Amino acid sequence: MNTLLLLLQAAPLLTDTLVDANPVLTPLGAPEEMNLWDMALKGGWIMVVLGVLSLLCFYILFERNYVIRKAGKEDPMFMERIKDYILTGEIKAAIAYCHAINTPAARMIEKGIRRLGRPANDVQAAIENVGNMEVAKLEKGLTIMATISSGAPMIGFLGTVTGMVRAFFEMANAGNNIDITLLSGGIYEAMITTVGGLVVGIIAMFAYNYLVTLIDGVVSKMEAKTMAFMDLLESKNEDAKC
Repeated sequence: MNTLLLLLQAAPLLTDTLVDANPVLTPLGAPEEMNLWDMALKGGWIMVVLGVLSLLCFYILFERNYVIRKAGKEDPMFMERIKDYILTGEIKAAIAYCHAINTPAARMIEKGIRRLGRPANDVQAAIENVGNMEVAKLEKGLTIMATISSGAPMIGFLGTVTGMVRAFFEMANAGNNIDITLLSGGIYEAMITTVGGLVVGIIAMFAYNYLVTLIDGVVSKMEAKTMAFMDLLESKNEDAKC
């Protein structure tokens, strides 16, 4: 019994001794963890092009997002105040108010106010012309973003093809001393450019659709204010005839 107790007391000390004597060894040649920065560097000059395109894409996204959201903000009582100015004959005050608001819709209404006294069709045509120019200003840069969304994957695929050509060229020069790592390494580096191109293209596509949605919202507000202004002119002309 005493011998059993002594063995139980000595067991922890024996275990610690064995652990210290046999430390856990890390196997040599363990695979390296995948690092995004290292992957980008192995992609070659194609990744530099994709990096520039991604920076341009993000610049257009943030710059257009600010401009479009600013264009969509305006006084909710805008048309009510314009109506009061026109019905009371304060045309200069209405024009000054449009200058103060300084939004695409306000500039459209200002053009319509300056055409007061002319036929309704001429007034509406003038407003629509200004509206088309304002929409063109809002869409500035979106063509570049659309090009990036479709061109970045193609550039990435180009990098893949050139990388594969280089890998097979190195294999051809190796002669009979062909190593599987020679081919696998080249393919690995070549596929990186495809991944980079797809990532940049997908980001650009979603950013483009997001900005188009914002522009559509601003255009809807512009159309609503144009219709309200034309209704105001028709009601004023009817009152004048009476």
